[in-house]
Amino acid sequence: MVDVRFTTAPEREDTYQVGDRVEVYCDHENKEDERVRGWLEGIVVQVDPKIAAVQFKEKVYLTDGWMIPDHVLWCPQNSNKIRLARKSKRRPRKK
Repeated sequence: MVDVRFTTAPEREDTYQVGDRVEVYCDHENKEDERVRGWLEGIVVQVDPKIAAVQFKEKVYLTDGWMIPDHVLWCPQNSNKIRLARKSKRRPRKK
């Protein structure tokens, strides 16, 4: 058997980090409880070398129609269907 030694763990370059706000292009329910396909904002809750788990407040669906009970979609990090959320401008408070 060959003796293999590692001095340090390989460096990982993850596109997303836990806690990032992202948008995912997926099937979900809009405010009128209609099922639509479009960009939906969520939070990254877990990151693996190739995929990221994104949790949503809204109901999300698989492409074959099944609703996901825990509202968590797993997306490949290099997919064009996931992106960092656009910064929203805060409106000034009304006095």
